[in-house]
Amino acid sequence: MRTHSFLTVLLWSSVFYVVHMTPSQKRTNKHSHSERITGLSENDGKTLHRTKRGWMWNQFFLLEEYTGPDTQYVGKLHTDQDKGDGNLKYILTGDGAGSLFIIDENTGDIHAAKKLDREEKSLYVLRAKAIDRKTGRQVEPESEFIIKIHDINDNEPKFTKDMYTASIPEMSGVGTSVIQVTATDADDANYGNSAKVVYSILQGQPYFSVDPETGIIKTALPDMSRENREQYQVVIQAKDMGGQMGGLSGTTTVNITLTDVNDNPPRFPQSSYQFSSPESVPPGTPLGRIKANDPDVGENAEIEYSISNGDGSDMFDIITDKDTQEGIITVKKHLDFENKVLYTLRVEATNTHPDPRFLQLGPFKDTALVKISVEDIDEPPVFSRPWYLIEVDEDAKEGSIIGQVVAQDPDVSKNAIKYSVDRHTDLDRIFNIYSGNGSLFLSKPLDREETPWHNITVIATEINNPKQSSQIPVFIRILDINDHAPEFANYYETFVCENAKAGQLIQTVSAIDKDQPPRGHKFFFELVPEFAVHPNFSVVDNKDNTAGIMTRRNGYSRSKTSTYLLPIIIFDNDYPIQSSTGTLTIRVCACDSRGNMQSCNAEALLLPAGLSTGALVAILLCIIILLVLVVLFTALKRQRKKEPLIISKDDVRDNIVTYNDEGGGEEDTQAFDIGTLRNPEAREESKMRRDVIPETIFQIRRTAPLWENIDVQDFIHRRLKENDLDPAAPPYDSLATYAYEGNDSIANSLSSLESLTTEGNQDYDYLSDWGPRFKKLADMYGGEDSDRD
Repeated sequence: MRTHSFLTVLLWSSVFYVVHMTPSQKRTNKHSHSERITGLSENDGKTLHRTKRGWMWNQFFLLEEYTGPDTQYVGKLHTDQDKGDGNLKYILTGDGAGSLFIIDENTGDIHAAKKLDREEKSLYVLRAKAIDRKTGRQVEPESEFIIKIHDINDNEPKFTKDMYTASIPEMSGVGTSVIQVTATDADDANYGNSAKVVYSILQGQPYFSVDPETGIIKTALPDMSRENREQYQVVIQAKDMGGQMGGLSGTTTVNITLTDVNDNPPRFPQSSYQFSSPESVPPGTPLGRIKANDPDVGENAEIEYSISNGDGSDMFDIITDKDTQEGIITVKKHLDFENKVLYTLRVEATNTHPDPRFLQLGPFKDTALVKISVEDIDEPPVFSRPWYLIEVDEDAKEGSIIGQVVAQDPDVSKNAIKYSVDRHTDLDRIFNIYSGNGSLFLSKPLDREETPWHNITVIATEINNPKQSSQIPVFIRILDINDHAPEFANYYETFVCENAKAGQLIQTVSAIDKDQPPRGHKFFFELVPEFAVHPNFSVVDNKDNTAGIMTRRNGYSRSKTSTYLLPIIIFDNDYPIQSSTGTLTIRVCACDSRGNMQSCNAEALLLPAGLSTGALVAILLCIIILLVLVVLFTALKRQRKKEPLIISKDDVRDNIVTYNDEGGGEEDTQAFDIGTLRNPEAREESKMRRDVIPETIFQIRRTAPLWENIDVQDFIHRRLKENDLDPAAPPYDSLATYAYEGNDSIANSLSSLESLTTEGNQDYDYLSDWGPRFKKLADMYGGEDSDRD
C-alpha cells in the first residue's frame, strides 16, 4: 500500500440514515424510549433524531491507509436510555471487532485501531448492542451496521507478465497487430479514476505503436527487413488516473522478433569458377563445390542447383547438398584428355520455395560460369572391344591361329604393347598368344565333348611402363565336329520267352551321341552284314531314333541255346558319318501264359524237383565253413616259416633286431677309438647306395683326410666289410654319418635365381634329352613365344 505525503488533511464522515422498523414483539410500551445515534456528518455534523423505539445501523465510510497520529474516528453508538450515569455498556461484535475496530463501552465511541487496506478487505459487517450493567440485559435489540473502506489511489497498474515475447513477419504493412498487453489496477474502478489505465510506449518508436485503451501493439513503419534488424525491444507503460498527472504507472518489456520471408533471391559471390580433373576419375567423383548466398533463413534459403547449358552438360552433373546448401559438381561420364581438354558449364541456383508476394522484386535465381579443365595422365591400354568371342572347330590343329585381340595406348605417346594370357584362367595351357600382335593360337588339341567353352583373360601391358596394363575376357566356343559314333543309350537286359511267336516285339532300343549336330540327331539301326538275314531275330528301324527287336520264329529252347548275341550297327547322319556296333544279349526264359518271365537259368532244368530252399542254405553254409578252415590252416603254416634276416647285401629294407647284449658304453674306450667314429672323414672311399643302382658313377672330388691314424681306420673298414658281406650277421653296431652333403652335380643348378632377366637368349631344348622325369619342364619352357604367368 502506498502512503501519499501530499494528502495532509484526511476527511472522515459517518452518515446515518434513519430507517423506521417495527419493534420486536417482546418489547412493550412501558419500555419505550427514544434513541439517538450521533455521528459527524459530511456537511455540518448535525444530530439526527428518530422518534421510534429501536435502532438499525446503516453504513459508514472510512478512508483506507489512514496515516494520522491518532486513531481514526468511525462514529458514536448512543441510546436514549443512556442517562450518562454509566449504567449502560456498549458492546461491538463482528468483522474486526476488538482488533481493527474498538469501542468505548461507556461512551459508545468507535475508532479504527489500525490502518486499513481496501484491497485486502473493502467491507466490514459489525453488530452493536447496549447492555445494562446491573441486570446484564440488553436495553435494545442487537443491530447490524456496515463499514465500507473508501478507496484512495494507492496501487499502480500491473501487467499480467513481466516480459512479453512476440513475432511478426518481416515486410509487414503499417498497422499490423503484433501483440496485446494487459495491465490491471487493484484500486476501486467504481470510485474515481484510480483504476482507469492508459497505455503508452516508452521505447520502440518509431517502429511500433500501442493503442492507449486496448494495449494492442502495432507496426508503425512499412517494410521492416529482418536482414537489417531482427530483434526489437519495446517498453510499454500503463498509467492510472486516466494518464493524468499524479497517476501511478507500471511498465513491461515486449521482445519482438521479425520472422523471415523469402524476399531475397540467391546470389553467387563470383561470376565464374575454375576446376580441374584428371581424365582417369570414375563417374560420380566430386570435383568441387560452389555456393550461392541467400540472406534468408530456413526453407526460404533452400537452393536447388542445375546446369542450364554449356558444352559439358552431358559430361558433368551437379547435386545439391541439403545440409550446406552447396552445389557439388560431379563427373557424369568418363573423361578423355585426348578428346577434349576444356569444358564450360552454366550453373543456375534457384530458390525452392519462392513467395508469390515478392515475385515482382525480380527472378529468384542466379547463374555462374564454371570452367573444368581435364588433366592428362598415363592410361593403361584400351582394347578395341569390351569382350571377344572366338569360335573354333574342335579338330583344329595345334599351332593354328584361332583369333586376335587388339589394344592400343590411348595416350599421345602411343607406347608399344605386349600381350599375354592370364594363366590362372588357362591352367591347362591350351591357348597361347603372340606377344607382339595379340594373335591367339592353340597349344593343345581341343575336345568339345569334354569342355565346350573356354573363358580366358588376355592382358595388354605397356612395354615402357609395365604398371599400365588392362585385361579383357575372351570367350572361346568350341564348334562340334562329328567325331563320336552313336551307341546304345542304356544297357539292355533282353529276354525272349520259350513260347514266343514269330513277329513278336521283345525289345525297343535307342541311341545317344556325344556330338551335337546343328540339325539334331538322326540315327539308323541295322544288323551287321554277316547277320543280315538272322534266322532268329530281326531289327526294325522305327525312324524316330529307336529300333525294335522282333522274333522270326515260333518257340525257343533254353536247353539248346540259352543266350543269343545280336550285333546291331548304329549310324548317324552327320558328316563324316560315324557308326558303331552294339551287341544285344538276348536270354531265353521260361514265361507264363501272359508273357511274364519266370526263370532264365538253364541250370534250373537240372535241379531235382524236390530240393527245397532250406537245403540250398545248408549246402551254402557247409561250403563257407570249409573255406574258413582252409584259410586258417594256410595262415598257421606261413607263421612257421623262417626267413634269413638279410637275404642279400642289396636288400635295404628296414630290419629291427632285438638283442640283450649291452655295449661297453662311453666309458669303454679299449674296444675302439670313439674319436674315429665321430670323425665325418672316417668313411669308405667308394661305398655306394644299395637301394638305387647308379646309372652313372660320378667322379667325386675328395680332400685329404684329416685323420692320420691309418691302422685304426683300416681295422674299422675291414670289420665293416666283413659284416656287410655276411647276410646273417645282425647290425650290432651301426654308424651312419649324415654331416656330408655330397659333391657337385654334373647337371649344375636348376634354380631360376641365377637366370637372366630376359628370355630371349634362353634355350631349354636340352630338357627334352633328360628323360621322362623332365618332360613337364620341357613342355613348360620349350614352347616358342610362350607368355609368362
